[in-house]
Amino acid sequence: MATAEGWPISLDHCFMRVCLDAAFGRPWHEAVRRPAVRHMTDADLARAVAVAERIAAVPSLLPGLNAESLRLRGKAKR
Repeated sequence: MATAEGWPISLDHCFMRVCLDAAFGRPWHEAVRRPAVRHMTDADLARAVAVAERIAAVPSLLPGLNAESLRLRGKAKR
């Protein structure tokens, strides 16, 4: 889907980072132990899936969510 839509990120782990960071409102690894999918609550997972579903429905959200994820991690482009 990412490649077909021309999304700015296409690797699964990058998409997961964006969804999890948005779901937690901070870098996900600060909120839950690694690997996230084994340590998240059902509510955490539901929030992350909701973010992914919003992105799938409105792909134009992805660049902003990716930029926010990178900003939260101190990796924003200047």
